[in-house]
Amino acid sequence: MKWLELVSVAGATLVSAVTVVVLYSLGVRLTAIAGDTKNSPASWTRPMAYTCFAVCGAAILFGLYLIIPYFHK
Repeated sequence: MKWLELVSVAGATLVSAVTVVVLYSLGVRLTAIAGDTKNSPASWTRPMAYTCFAVCGAAILFGLYLIIPYFHK
């Protein structure tokens, strides 16, 4: 068995999973900050939240592209 390849795939999986979770949670947090009515939030919070969600979705779609062999033909 090729252990170095196994470790490489496990590392890439861990990094990508952590990245998606952090981007999603950051998007949720920025959405909560933008929805706060007590303080006047900065005007950049809502667009940054949507950007985090878009990058998270793009990462998920890219992962599906890599997994599903139909797209590679």
